Amino acid sequence: MTKVRVTKEFGFEMAHALWNYDGPCRNVHGHSYRLYVTVIGEPINSQTDPKHGMVIDFGDLKKIVKTTIINKFDHSVVVNKEAPHQLLQNIEQMFEKYDVMDYQPTCENLVVDFAGRLMEKLPENLKLFSLRLVETATSYAEWYAEDN
Repeated sequence: MTKVRVTKEFGFEMAHALWNYDGPCRNVHGHSYRLYVTVIGEPINSQTDPKHGMVIDFGDLKKIVKTTIINKFDHSVVVNKEAPHQLLQNIEQMFEKYDVMDYQPTCENLVVDFAGRLMEKLPENLKLFSLRLVETATSYAEWYAEDN
Protein backbone atom coordinates (compact mmCIF):
# COMPACT_ATOMS: atom_id res chain seq x y z
CA MET A 1 0.00 0.00 0.00
CA THR A 2 1.05 3.58 -0.53
CA LYS A 3 2.21 5.79 2.34
CA VAL A 4 0.64 9.23 2.55
CA ARG A 5 1.57 12.22 4.70
CA VAL A 6 -1.12 14.47 6.11
CA THR A 7 -0.53 17.78 7.84
CA LYS A 8 -2.68 19.90 10.14
CA GLU A 9 -1.86 23.44 11.24
CA PHE A 10 -2.46 24.80 14.75
CA GLY A 11 -2.06 28.17 16.40
CA PHE A 12 -1.47 29.14 20.00
CA GLU A 13 -0.15 32.04 22.06
CA MET A 14 2.68 31.46 24.49
CA ALA A 15 5.17 33.54 26.42
CA HIS A 16 8.64 32.48 27.45
CA ALA A 17 11.95 33.83 28.69
CA LEU A 18 15.39 32.43 28.06
CA TRP A 19 17.28 32.14 31.33
CA ASN A 20 20.88 33.36 31.28
CA TYR A 21 20.61 34.38 27.61
CA ASP A 22 22.71 37.31 26.39
CA GLY A 23 20.04 38.95 24.22
CA PRO A 24 16.60 40.56 24.53
CA CYS A 25 14.83 37.19 24.70
CA ARG A 26 15.99 36.89 28.30
CA ASN A 27 12.95 39.07 29.07
CA VAL A 28 9.48 37.57 29.24
CA HIS A 29 7.88 37.98 25.82
CA GLY A 30 5.26 36.21 23.76
CA HIS A 31 4.75 34.71 20.34
CA SER A 32 1.83 33.71 18.15
CA TYR A 33 3.08 30.22 17.38
CA ARG A 34 2.03 28.15 14.36
CA LEU A 35 2.54 24.41 14.67
CA TYR A 36 2.42 22.13 11.62
CA VAL A 37 2.00 18.46 12.49
CA THR A 38 2.65 15.90 9.75
CA VAL A 39 1.93 12.21 10.22
CA ILE A 40 2.53 9.38 7.77
CA GLY A 41 0.62 6.16 7.25
CA GLU A 42 -1.45 4.11 4.86
CA PRO A 43 -5.00 5.18 4.07
CA ILE A 44 -7.54 2.84 5.65
CA ASN A 45 -8.66 0.36 3.04
CA SER A 46 -11.90 -1.03 4.38
CA GLN A 47 -15.29 -0.25 2.89
CA THR A 48 -16.90 -0.90 6.28
CA ASP A 49 -14.67 1.55 8.17
CA PRO A 50 -16.18 5.05 8.40
CA LYS A 51 -12.61 6.42 7.99
CA HIS A 52 -12.15 4.52 4.71
CA GLY A 53 -9.58 6.29 2.51
CA MET A 54 -8.12 8.36 5.38
CA VAL A 55 -4.69 8.13 6.98
CA ILE A 56 -6.30 9.79 10.00
CA ASP A 57 -9.43 11.85 10.36
CA PHE A 58 -8.25 15.48 10.64
CA GLY A 59 -10.67 15.86 13.54
CA ASP A 60 -8.97 13.01 15.40
CA LEU A 61 -5.54 14.53 14.77
CA LYS A 62 -6.87 17.85 16.04
CA LYS A 63 -8.07 16.23 19.28
CA ILE A 64 -4.69 14.61 19.87
CA VAL A 65 -2.71 17.81 19.30
CA LYS A 66 -5.11 19.98 21.27
CA THR A 67 -5.12 17.73 24.33
CA THR A 68 -1.39 17.01 24.20
CA ILE A 69 0.05 20.44 23.32
CA ILE A 70 -2.36 23.30 22.71
CA ASN A 71 -4.40 23.02 25.92
CA LYS A 72 -1.20 22.85 27.97
CA PHE A 73 0.84 25.61 26.33
CA ASP A 74 -1.72 28.10 24.98
CA HIS A 75 -1.61 31.33 26.99
CA SER A 76 1.07 29.92 29.25
CA VAL A 77 4.41 31.32 30.37
CA VAL A 78 7.22 28.81 29.91
CA VAL A 79 10.52 29.10 31.76
CA ASN A 80 13.62 27.05 32.41
CA LYS A 81 13.76 25.34 35.82
CA GLU A 82 17.03 27.19 36.48
CA ALA A 83 15.18 30.53 36.45
CA PRO A 84 13.71 31.82 39.75
CA HIS A 85 10.29 30.47 38.78
CA GLN A 86 9.08 30.28 42.38
CA LEU A 87 8.36 34.00 42.13
CA LEU A 88 5.61 33.28 39.59
CA GLN A 89 3.64 31.40 42.25
CA ASN A 90 3.18 34.67 44.13
CA ILE A 91 1.51 36.47 41.21
CA GLU A 92 -1.49 34.23 40.53
CA GLN A 93 -3.56 36.80 38.66
CA MET A 94 -0.93 37.18 35.93
CA PHE A 95 0.89 33.85 36.13
CA GLU A 96 -1.70 31.25 37.04
CA LYS A 97 -0.74 29.25 33.95
CA TYR A 98 2.97 28.65 33.65
CA ASP A 99 5.22 25.71 32.95
CA VAL A 100 8.67 25.07 34.34
CA MET A 101 10.72 22.97 31.94
CA ASP A 102 13.87 20.90 32.37
CA TYR A 103 15.19 22.68 29.29
CA GLN A 104 15.70 26.17 27.91
CA PRO A 105 12.36 26.95 26.17
CA THR A 106 13.81 27.82 22.78
CA CYS A 107 11.88 27.09 19.61
CA GLU A 108 14.28 24.21 18.95
CA ASN A 109 13.78 22.58 22.35
CA LEU A 110 10.02 23.11 22.27
CA VAL A 111 9.66 21.32 18.92
CA VAL A 112 11.67 18.35 20.27
CA ASP A 113 9.47 18.24 23.38
CA PHE A 114 6.30 18.41 21.28
CA ALA A 115 7.51 15.54 19.09
CA GLY A 116 8.03 13.33 22.12
CA ARG A 117 4.61 14.15 23.52
CA LEU A 118 2.85 13.47 20.22
CA MET A 119 4.63 10.19 19.47
CA GLU A 120 3.23 8.81 22.74
CA LYS A 121 -0.36 9.66 21.75
CA LEU A 122 -0.60 8.72 18.07
CA PRO A 123 -2.41 5.54 17.03
CA GLU A 124 -0.09 2.58 16.36
CA ASN A 125 -0.74 2.62 12.62
CA LEU A 126 0.66 6.16 12.30
CA LYS A 127 4.09 7.69 12.67
CA LEU A 128 4.98 11.26 13.36
CA PHE A 129 6.79 12.40 10.22
CA SER A 130 7.65 16.00 11.07
CA LEU A 131 6.83 19.09 13.06
CA ARG A 132 7.37 22.72 12.17
CA LEU A 133 7.09 25.27 14.96
CA VAL A 134 6.92 28.82 13.63
CA GLU A 135 7.90 31.34 16.29
CA THR A 136 7.95 34.56 14.23
CA ALA A 137 7.05 35.50 10.67
CA THR A 138 10.61 34.68 9.60
CA SER A 139 11.80 32.04 12.09
CA TYR A 140 10.92 28.43 12.77
CA ALA A 141 12.36 25.12 13.94
CA GLU A 142 11.68 21.74 12.37
CA TRP A 143 11.85 18.17 13.66
CA TYR A 144 11.94 15.18 11.31
CA ALA A 145 11.60 11.57 12.43
CA GLU A 146 14.20 10.43 9.89
CA ASP A 147 16.80 12.65 11.58
CA ASN A 148 16.23 11.15 15.00
